[in-house]
Amino acid sequence: MFVDFFIRRPVFATVCALLIILAGAVVIPTLPIAQFPDLAPPQVSVTSFYNGASAQTVETAVTQPLEQQINGAEGMKYVTSSSSNDGSSQITATFDLNRNPDLAAVDIQNRVNTALGRLPAAVKTTGVTTTKASNNFVFGAAVYSPDGRYDPLFMSNYLDVYVRDSLKRVPGVADVFIFGERKYSMRLWLDPVRMAGRGLTAPDVVNALSEQNVEVAAGQVGQPPVQPGQAFQISVRAIGRLTESTEFENIILKTNRDGTLVRVKDVGR
Repeated sequence: MFVDFFIRRPVFATVCALLIILAGAVVIPTLPIAQFPDLAPPQVSVTSFYNGASAQTVETAVTQPLEQQINGAEGMKYVTSSSSNDGSSQITATFDLNRNPDLAAVDIQNRVNTALGRLPAAVKTTGVTTTKASNNFVFGAAVYSPDGRYDPLFMSNYLDVYVRDSLKRVPGVADVFIFGERKYSMRLWLDPVRMAGRGLTAPDVVNALSEQNVEVAAGQVGQPPVQPGQAFQISVRAIGRLTESTEFENIILKTNRDGTLVRVKDVGR
């Protein structure tokens, strides 16, 4: 019999067994894992911001239009959403296990683009972000200054400039969040009484800031047509971004009929 052949030749049987074990050890890393699939369902998150709006305003003006458009995507099991008083809107769509995450993200992005026309202009300006990621984070790290040399504002800015982008380039990382994030900024305190007396509103101040605090291309000196012998072109750099508090105080908000100017320092600080 076939078994008797190996019983009478134990050395040959041992060699065959070792060859089978060696071949199995070589091919195991290349075998697909079908018995233990990924049990985490694919999720796609849609994030947007409506600066200055309350949670109820964000819910009605941003979250609901987006959620109505996202609902019904192919393979979607359920959708959850939240709106906050800081103006943020978060929508998470969860799909079946057999749904391709990349195709699901593309489908959600197309549906979000369809709903952009129903969103406020401020939301479209800041943008709506669609990411193929779960709301749950898998790793957290605390960063601090041992000797107290750097304050939280400096540490937050350092992480944003030098660490966040490096971590995002790690394979498998969808996004990086900085809890308690702080950014360098210039804050303007407006006096509503003085603004009302001069016929100004908060949007007027915002528009003035957008127009007078911007980096623009100033052109070049020496562009054609020029006189013969002109060999160089020099780019002109205009300093448009404001950095000092006095520069923000001198922003012009309004010109009165008598020619006098109303500046930020006249209605706030």
